Amino acid sequence: MGLNIFVGIAGFVAGALLCAVVFWLRRKQQKAELGQAENTAARILEEAQKEAGAIKKDAEIQGRDRIVQAKIDFEKEMRETRREIQALEKRVVGKEESLDKRIESIERRDGELGKREASINARQKTVEEKQAECDRQMDEARRQVERVAGMTREEAKKSLIDQMIEEAKHESAKRVRVIEEEAREEAVRKGQKIVALAIERLAGDFVAERSVTVVPLPSDDLKGRIIGREGRNIRALEAATGIDLIVDDTPESVVISGHNPIRREIAKLSLEKLISDGRIHPGRIEEVVKKSEQEVEEAIREAGQKAIFDVGVHGVHPEIVKLLGRLKYRYSYAQNVLLHSIEAAFICGNMAAELGLNEKQARRAALLHDIGKAVDHEVEGSHAIIGAELARKYGESPKIVNAIAAHHEDVKAETILAPLVDAADALSGARPGARREMMETYVRRLEELERICNSFKGVEKSYAVQAGREIRIIVQHDTVSDQDAALMAREIARKVENEMTYPGQIKVTVIREVRSVEYAR
Repeated sequence: MGLNIFVGIAGFVAGALLCAVVFWLRRKQQKAELGQAENTAARILEEAQKEAGAIKKDAEIQGRDRIVQAKIDFEKEMRETRREIQALEKRVVGKEESLDKRIESIERRDGELGKREASINARQKTVEEKQAECDRQMDEARRQVERVAGMTREEAKKSLIDQMIEEAKHESAKRVRVIEEEAREEAVRKGQKIVALAIERLAGDFVAERSVTVVPLPSDDLKGRIIGREGRNIRALEAATGIDLIVDDTPESVVISGHNPIRREIAKLSLEKLISDGRIHPGRIEEVVKKSEQEVEEAIREAGQKAIFDVGVHGVHPEIVKLLGRLKYRYSYAQNVLLHSIEAAFICGNMAAELGLNEKQARRAALLHDIGKAVDHEVEGSHAIIGAELARKYGESPKIVNAIAAHHEDVKAETILAPLVDAADALSGARPGARREMMETYVRRLEELERICNSFKGVEKSYAVQAGREIRIIVQHDTVSDQDAALMAREIARKVENEMTYPGQIKVTVIREVRSVEYAR
């Protein structure tokens, strides 16, 4: 037991010694680390002090530089400010001198104005006295004039105004007459030609008469066969000919409607053949239409060749022959265009012979002058220009081409041949009976023309002449002056344009004459 105690005490002492050794070693190490840290801190502090000294020196140098620069800038700014202040002082001094001079001038003017105002007041008083005296004298003179003239002031004023209005009307009528003459020289005729051509194509009174063909039927029973089951026969016929068929409007007849006269002729021949044959079905319709087209083409060619033979020209291109033949089915104002062309050719030839010109060339130009109407439903433009292009295309001479293009003055005439063709065209169309229309429409238009003319004040009589192409108005010479007559002609023409529909143009002639009659006994 004592041994165990000794061993425990020895172990305790050894442990304590060991702890003391460990503590001493650790303390020695801490002192070494503390000395090293103090050295490091001293070195860092020394370096920081050196760096702070350098920074301080740099800051002091920069501060001195900035102070010097600020001083230089301040001195520069002060010099500029001083110069500006000196300049402002000079301007202020100059303005003060100018203001002093202006004040002196204003004071002088005030003095002068005062004197003038006094003088003006004196003069105004004198003027007022004279104005009162003048008014008194004017009233006295007016009373004397009214006594002498037998009219009051208001009556004289009204008379003067009426006279001035009348003079203004006369002057305006003169001016209107001059303007109309100038405009007529430049554009009226060409405009009338264009309007006449448009009316020719679109006039409503002629569409119903000239765009349909009526085919009579033996009986109304045939209408059902023409229509066919579910309308297949009539649809086939319309598709093959390009023409509309109307079967319900008129009894025992079929109306063929279309603007193309050649297609209408083909449809008419085809329908007549189908009616006479009795076999009406789509296959037969196509066969008959083709045969009718061949017959119409042959008829066109024969008509063109006959026209060329009758006129006595030669060397005409085959296509132009066909175009001439197509005119057989073309009407203008109810006048057959092919017959009109042949007639114009003979008239033009006779005029050329009288003038010693080439008669055959004149006939050729007049015969071909309307070939543009053969295709004017298919091509846009004036038929004269269209015909000239066709003639040029098929080898006609430049004289012929110009005569065709210029016969309605669409282009300038280059030879004497062009006005001859124009004259022949007018003579053929103006021949009495050449261009017909329904009697009722004709009479109604003449009555309407005369009614419009008689509605104007001062008209004594009016006559519609030349089939309604001209209206002649006789006016009262004591009511209508020469200037009023020109103005009346213009107003009547405008009223006719606004209230009537008519083909071509209507010439308005106002006649004013003074007749002095005395009898010797």
